Amino acid sequence: MNRRYEETELILNPDGSIFHLHLLPEHVADHIILVGDPDRVDMIAGFFSKIACRIRNREFYTISGLFHDRMITVISTGIGTDNIDIVINELDALVNIDLKTRIDLENKRQLKIFRIGTSGAIQKDIAPGSFLASRYALGFDGLLNFYRDRDLVSNHELEEAFTNQTDWDSRLPAPYICECSPHLLEGFKNFTRQGITISANGFYGPQGRDLRARLAFPELNRRLTNFDYNSLKITNFEMEGSAIYGLSRILGHQALTICLIIANRESKEFLQNYKPAMKKLVELCLNALLNLPKV
Repeated sequence: MNRRYEETELILNPDGSIFHLHLLPEHVADHIILVGDPDRVDMIAGFFSKIACRIRNREFYTISGLFHDRMITVISTGIGTDNIDIVINELDALVNIDLKTRIDLENKRQLKIFRIGTSGAIQKDIAPGSFLASRYALGFDGLLNFYRDRDLVSNHELEEAFTNQTDWDSRLPAPYICECSPHLLEGFKNFTRQGITISANGFYGPQGRDLRARLAFPELNRRLTNFDYNSLKITNFEMEGSAIYGLSRILGHQALTICLIIANRESKEFLQNYKPAMKKLVELCLNALLNLPKV
């Protein structure tokens, strides 16, 4: 018998919408683009021929609209895997739980979730302005360790190699590594480089930025750059992808992160005016999404 989700577990607003996103099931398309910056939602929606809904609450800003013949939902998540925990769980609830009876729907929807963001490279040969798709996402945040099926969706050999090669300190959260949807990646290979992306649980210390709060592990970034597993290298830092991959896999959705590289931590290069390159990446991603083969 399906269990009923209590009011304190599945929280709804007075109008029946999901608590944080303020969305109803009819607002959510099967193809979803996640961005960190709320301003990027309007930029992406500028490519749409028709807007179906526009809803905002806190940092969560949603526009659903039509790109050619494809309905797409764009949502800003803000920064960090803690916000991703909210967004992925609430999106899944919207499409796979009957919000009136609070019981799982019999026929489940599989969402295709794309994150389009900015990132910093840690390999010297990745120039600012490059586009990078995360084949694997490596979480520093520990979020997925709170979920029962964490071990079913992560790559244990890669995790072990990582903790051994980096001499991972036990005081840090246990890292987890999840793979993107190979099906989605196939549609984006022709304009991206692929690699292992770290989702850091902070912008400064966890990414090795050494300001007045000094680093406990100043050698960590060097170990990350030198990591090698069957010729797979760690390529870049961002702050959301690991939770997107892990939770999407647990809940039966497909996910892919594509980032514009705006800085190179090794060469010390920074792309000051990155918005034109971001608009180009968005256009490439929208067209790739449109041309994805059906499975």
